[in-house]
Amino acid sequence: MSSINTILADAHDLFMDGFERIIEELDYPAVKVVGKASSAVALRELMHKIEADLLFIELNFSDEDAFELISYIKQEFPNTRLCVLSGYIDHKFVKEAFQNGADGYYSKYNDLGELTECVNELMLGNRFLASGLQITPRKNGLSVTESQPFEDRFLLRKKLTRREQEVLGLITKAMNNKEIAEELYISDQTVGVHRKNIMRKLGVRNTVNLIKFAIDHQLV
Repeated sequence: MSSINTILADAHDLFMDGFERIIEELDYPAVKVVGKASSAVALRELMHKIEADLLFIELNFSDEDAFELISYIKQEFPNTRLCVLSGYIDHKFVKEAFQNGADGYYSKYNDLGELTECVNELMLGNRFLASGLQITPRKNGLSVTESQPFEDRFLLRKKLTRREQEVLGLITKAMNNKEIAEELYISDQTVGVHRKNIMRKLGVRNTVNLIKFAIDHQLV
């Protein structure tokens, strides 16, 4: 069997370099990393240039929603097997990844001994879910996300609906409710509701702190 041409996509170059060495050392199957991308834009370009059998992709890109990117890749490149390789292990992310077309989900916290099984299953056309991961809530009702004391930009953005993200972006431009309403073709009252919900979800009490929080955490 010839080598499995593989692309790695992750915002952290250091991680990709380390994972490349690990996966290329697998005894069987033979894997060859033929490209790496550290942004969604770079990955789109790379996919159109290089024919890949397998793609390992993180979710933490700052330039595009990862789930929309997964959906795009699976539509444009249906023959490429796509496996999320992520530190985000909440069941909601796992479920959404599969709903958007992912073929597998592997946690960065999992034992590397599962890699061989992961690659084999994916290349056989099967779905793969690494041990310890699930697509339904945990029995104690506490999600992984809720148990984490620190939330990064990706987790914070996933708290907000698409409309709330749009409203937040306009709030950071110092637009008032009326201006935002005109921009989005919704009522002032609806904007006010979105504004309150955004502040509640992000844990801030006024617009000044909301704008500072959004900029500090790169939410816009």
